[in-house]
Amino acid sequence: MSNQQHTPASNQSGASIVTKVSPRSVADTVARLSDLAAEKGLKLFALIDHSGEADANGLRLRDTKVVIFGSPQAGTPVMDACPLAALDLPLKVLVWADGEQTKVCYTAPAELAARYGLSDELAARLAGIDAITDAVIGR
Repeated sequence: MSNQQHTPASNQSGASIVTKVSPRSVADTVARLSDLAAEKGLKLFALIDHSGEADANGLRLRDTKVVIFGSPQAGTPVMDACPLAALDLPLKVLVWADGEQTKVCYTAPAELAARYGLSDELAARLAGIDAITDAVIGR
């Protein structure tokens, strides 16, 4: 049985989101994603710990983190062609606890390409997120 739901799902805003299930905890999945990004020469721009900030303010939130990473060599031509793409770049991966499962979610590269009218060449610069997240979950 596959541990991946690779079919993009539409949320209320209509954005296509890819969801994959990680066999690891949120912390271990985030660490693996960070390590793989570094191995591939990608820049880790930020780690947003939503649940940690909630806890620090006396609030409860399931373990929820966003990893923001990318490559200036890949993203700069995309933003040069379409400045509004900077709203979605660098790429973002949400890692969160859904009950006993850890889910890895991100906007589908095809959705980003369609949203900004990117050429196939520019769209290809965003597609690496699929391979990285597959490696994170152990595919």
